[in-house]
Amino acid sequence: MKNKNKFKKIDVHKFVPRVAAKDTPPGTLQYVGKPRTEPCNIELIEYNESEAEKHLIEEPDQLSKFLSTDKIKWIRVTGVHNIDIIARLGEIFQINSLDLEDITNTTQRPRMEERDNYIFQIFNALIINPEDKDVNIEQVSIILGKNYVLSFHETESQLFDGLLKRILVSKGRVRKMKSDYLSFTLADVMIDQYFLIIEDIGNIIETTESELIVNPGSANQEIIYRMKRRLVYVGKTIWPVRELINKMERSDHELITEESRLYFRNIYDHSVQIIETLDNLRDLTSSMMDLYLSSVSLKLNEIMKVLTIFSAIFIPLTFFAGVYGMNFKFLPELEWQWGYPLFWSICIASSILMIIYFKRKKWM
Repeated sequence: MKNKNKFKKIDVHKFVPRVAAKDTPPGTLQYVGKPRTEPCNIELIEYNESEAEKHLIEEPDQLSKFLSTDKIKWIRVTGVHNIDIIARLGEIFQINSLDLEDITNTTQRPRMEERDNYIFQIFNALIINPEDKDVNIEQVSIILGKNYVLSFHETESQLFDGLLKRILVSKGRVRKMKSDYLSFTLADVMIDQYFLIIEDIGNIIETTESELIVNPGSANQEIIYRMKRRLVYVGKTIWPVRELINKMERSDHELITEESRLYFRNIYDHSVQIIETLDNLRDLTSSMMDLYLSSVSLKLNEIMKVLTIFSAIFIPLTFFAGVYGMNFKFLPELEWQWGYPLFWSICIASSILMIIYFKRKKWM
């Protein structure tokens, strides 16, 4: 089936919270997540309404010379497994050690924390693999400060490439707004990705439902089951994100302007819409499973009905054959010249009468 390969094994490690090693004090930095060996990269995108530049940062200390300007700065950190770099960035931007610990623990639940000099956010981004349409979950931590936004990514993905291009090439709204709008834009990109995944699931549900009516089979059952898991997957991601966005929209922190609060309210409505769509799709998959079970049961009943009719037809034939197959010496019809033709005549007549009876009862 065409859709079968679109659903692969779901990596549930993101939904199983893990902590650092035992006996470590709170705020101890320790990477928790999949083993990674790729280098940690730091990119700095600084911009204002008139210009934008991109810099590759080799050492965190190089950021100091850029922080004194009034330009908005987006520091993209790819690779949270490098504890030393994360710790150094924490010193430069005065990030609470508990927040640094959560950045390096990739099994955190999406949430928002307000600090004196910044706002800390954790998102779970769902990233579609363009090759096999598989969905991977990646933790994205965002620190919103005055004139800067720090974003921490587990891997190098193309999810935010469109935003980066908009900042560097165009002079749109993001270049005119403050750092809180950049934080909103990052969240908006991730929520838009949720819509794409739900649309993909909806298309598969539509195709599978049509195939299910025509030819219910074990492959359909597997796809339905995997779709239900995928919906749970997205649901457990978007529910806490909705709470996060709601807190950002209602926050009275000085870093969030009234104008940006309107945009956060907009993506909050999007998150509510996604949850409602998830509920509808979940109901559809449940109905599809019921339809699958009903179709399989109906097919089995049809098979059993045919076998029962054949058995019913052969029951009198078996009786006649059993009677005349007995080894008694004196059976009146054994010595009769027309006994054999009479036997077959009775068998054929009884079969025809039973078929006529079944048809009148509409059992055939």
